[in-house]
Amino acid sequence: QVQLVESGGGLVQPGGSLRLSCAASGSVFSIFSIDTMGWYRHAPGKERDLVAGTTRGGSTNYADSVKGRFTISRNNAKNTVYLQMNSLEPEDTAVYYCRVVVPALGGKEIWGKGTLVTVSS
Repeated sequence: QVQLVESGGGLVQPGGSLRLSCAASGSVFSIFSIDTMGWYRHAPGKERDLVAGTTRGGSTNYADSVKGRFTISRNNAKNTVYLQMNSLEPEDTAVYYCRVVVPALGGKEIWGKGTLVTVSS
């Protein structure tokens, strides 16, 4: 099995920064098979949407709303994915979730429990 644990959320003023982390743990074989790791967010009254994703090889993609402000990165040795969020806006307030798909588990989708980011003055 694979477990995901997010950290780094909190309250920040508009224009501020936060860095989220998501660490994967569990079966070494399963973790090594993971290619794509991504961050999603769920804001009140909205659907859960992709924020950013990255592959083991380093390719990245971003939602248009966060391009130029957020940066996703990954440390394969630590099985950890990060989301650096700069120039935060109140509209970025949401619960942020880490998600992976594990090929070694038949393509099973695994989500973390989420971390709350609140952008407010």
